[in-house]
Amino acid sequence: MTVKDKVIVITGASSGIGEASAKLLAQNGAKVVLGARREDRLQAIVQAIQDAGGQASYHVTDVTKPTEVQALVDHAKTTFGGLDVIFNNAGIMPSSPISALHVDEWNAMIDINLKGVLNGVAAVMPTFTAQKHGQIITTSSVAGLKSFAGAGVYGATKFAVRNLMEVIRMESAQEGTNIRTASLYPAAINTELLHTITDQQTATGMQQFYDAVGITPDAVARVVNFAVDQPADVNVNEFTIYPTKQA
Repeated sequence: MTVKDKVIVITGASSGIGEASAKLLAQNGAKVVLGARREDRLQAIVQAIQDAGGQASYHVTDVTKPTEVQALVDHAKTTFGGLDVIFNNAGIMPSSPISALHVDEWNAMIDINLKGVLNGVAAVMPTFTAQKHGQIITTSSVAGLKSFAGAGVYGATKFAVRNLMEVIRMESAQEGTNIRTASLYPAAINTELLHTITDQQTATGMQQFYDAVGITPDAVARVVNFAVDQPADVNVNEFTIYPTKQA
């Protein structure tokens, strides 16, 4: 498999989709480098991967800080001797009606969901351009494909990410740098995203919905593994992941 021996950086790796992806990729022979803010969680996940025979490291990372994302990428290159993939997965979803004016949460979503992805792109682009290969995988959302009441700003960040990944793909093809992209559009996946919702009415409704139809992050991890596992001349670049029960 082409997953084997690839060096893969994952942000938002301390739980949910990031954690599940790190474990599956490492199980299949990748060398994974985890970034997130919670060091205790990173330590535990890396230890679990190593105990299972995998290769993993971590670097505490706040994706809103370009220097910390760059340090994460540099750590991966120093530890494992190169870099093949970045999985921009860090994100928050404090959804609420626009009229509720949770402006601080709007700005936090822009800083993490959009600027955090841009920071990841900026950190890997010189390496990927110089070596003329690399892969950028990013978690968008079904809210990056269609609009949902109560998720206006969240969706705006995810629509932006969708556009960014497609432009990177197009420009890479034009420039001959062979940088592949993959955008993930998860629907109701049971992660810690719901914990970031402070608007009580929204939180209650979302929790009930996810309790009814939500599936585990492993579903998305398998898609990430599939995207990484494609040969270098194949770019499978968009994936929508729905629970079968979600309309």
